[in-house]
Amino acid sequence: MRHIFFLLCFWTSCGFAAIAQQVQDRPNILWIVSEDNTTMLGCYGDKVATTPNIDKFATEGVLYEHAFAQPACALSRSTLITGMLACDMGTELMRSNYPIPDFIKLFPKYLRQVGYYATNNDKEDYNFNRHPNTWDESSTKATYKNRKPGQPFFAVFNLGVTHESSIGIRGSKKPTQHDPEKVIIPPYLPATPEMKHDWAAYYDKIETMDQQVGKLLKELKEAGLAENTIVFYYSDNGGVLGRSKRFMYDSGLHVPLIIRFPKKYANIASAPAGSRIDRIVSFEDFAPSVLSLAGIKVPSYMQGKPFLGDQNTPEKEYAFGFRGRIDESLEMIRTIRSKKYRYIRNYMPHKIYGQHNEYYWETPSIVSWENSYKAGKLTPAQTVFWKAKPSEELFDTEADPYNMHNLAGDKKYQSLLEKMRKDCRDLMLKNVDAGFIPESMRVDISKTGTVYDYAHSSKYPLERIRETADMATSRNAAYLKELSIRLSDANAIVRYWAATGCTILGKQAKPASTKLTALLHDAVPAVQIAAAEAVYGLEGNAKIISVLSDALSSENQFVRVEALTVLEKMGKDAMPALGSIKQMAAQREDKKTAGEALWQAPHDVKIAKRIIANIG
Repeated sequence: MRHIFFLLCFWTSCGFAAIAQQVQDRPNILWIVSEDNTTMLGCYGDKVATTPNIDKFATEGVLYEHAFAQPACALSRSTLITGMLACDMGTELMRSNYPIPDFIKLFPKYLRQVGYYATNNDKEDYNFNRHPNTWDESSTKATYKNRKPGQPFFAVFNLGVTHESSIGIRGSKKPTQHDPEKVIIPPYLPATPEMKHDWAAYYDKIETMDQQVGKLLKELKEAGLAENTIVFYYSDNGGVLGRSKRFMYDSGLHVPLIIRFPKKYANIASAPAGSRIDRIVSFEDFAPSVLSLAGIKVPSYMQGKPFLGDQNTPEKEYAFGFRGRIDESLEMIRTIRSKKYRYIRNYMPHKIYGQHNEYYWETPSIVSWENSYKAGKLTPAQTVFWKAKPSEELFDTEADPYNMHNLAGDKKYQSLLEKMRKDCRDLMLKNVDAGFIPESMRVDISKTGTVYDYAHSSKYPLERIRETADMATSRNAAYLKELSIRLSDANAIVRYWAATGCTILGKQAKPASTKLTALLHDAVPAVQIAAAEAVYGLEGNAKIISVLSDALSSENQFVRVEALTVLEKMGKDAMPALGSIKQMAAQREDKKTAGEALWQAPHDVKIAKRIIANIG
């Protein structure tokens, strides 16, 4: 028996030793994440940027030339942390707090299950309800240095110095280190004094961010961990200066990504040190790639595909991008990007690019752009931002890196346009894109379930909804007959998009007037409001003021936002609703939390205050 006992002890100790060795053999993984900067770095060819640390890091790592984010941080981070597209989960609206299904795990949990120490310093901003036990540490003091001896780590450090809230350009006229006269202003922006100053100030912040990256890399080396750690550097979305962050062009979606593999892990590196590769990667791919590097089987529900490790997958053809509401600005756009071309589908083409956004308008360069437009001082290319959008856009990103010359109407590109249009539609269907659901409906859906589950049920006939939205936003009056039929559809989302199509057609939708008027009494507020906007375009404000005024008393904030968006568009014609607008604003203002930042303020109050200032 004693022999058996000692043998069992030996086997047990060997087993624990093997497990411990397996854990220790897993690579450390460090993410250094900067905020709100596109590829304005020396290693990406920017001649103005002062980025010696990142440039050196690029010579030691692999630089990805085609890495793509989403147009704002919460959308990106929701996708990053889950390996799922936020527009599938229903979490793509900036900022929201809708629940996600229990089976979707935040990927650091998988790392912790196999022994990793997972630490986040410190931004989360995942755009859905907080999930406990995701991190060992998540705070401004969180660090991999607090792990147990020999324990592998996954650590995230977020550098907020380049974020628009910290950029130092909001009303500031302080001298800049970078010369405002030497910055290169894209031709879609006017070179106003404010624009030059803001760009120079932004380059100053990029230089500071580069120094912070250098400090983190130095700390890693001094801790003796550089040779055991795979390091990612990337940005969470594109830049913050005119027509970048929030917008679906390369300036808002194209981000730097550099990954350094120490010699120990050179065999799993995507390319030799100092290489540049053109593989397309996007943020849903990051979580499965980290799991692959750590030797963890990638969950089947993840939509992202690993581009690193032993579960590496073939290269994909497109990076898929999405935009919904950001702050108080209602919008829906989808895009796909190949290595050469970007296709954009605007699902609210009647709305201008430059929808007013209180937070965005704190930047002097944006205000100067709008003032130049009102003064008639812009070139045609700079004026586009203040006009309604085309239904589709197509850009040759190599010949046109600023994405200014829309090829969608060029006969030479029709076959490409048709292919990318179809491919974009197919991806939306494959991903079960929940973006067609009006947000006021999402609020109600989330009371008893998740948007994801709703979108994957029979209540959401996506092919019919998508088809209706495509017809509605095509600006083609030939679809009016079918849209009129769909105004009576059993599905409220179909009715919503059919009514939106009548708004887009304007006076051409006159034959649908009777059906639209009937929808003013629809059971679903989003449909009522969409119909009201269309009726206003046909008959003025007489029939719709009571509908929009009544919506302002709803307990659902996004019923109020949807109604206020129409009222703001009406200008002086909204005057009969002014009393209701003032009452709502006063009531909601009383419920604000003291010290709220502007971006945290109720969206309905922001719009209401603008309406009151303009007409009352």
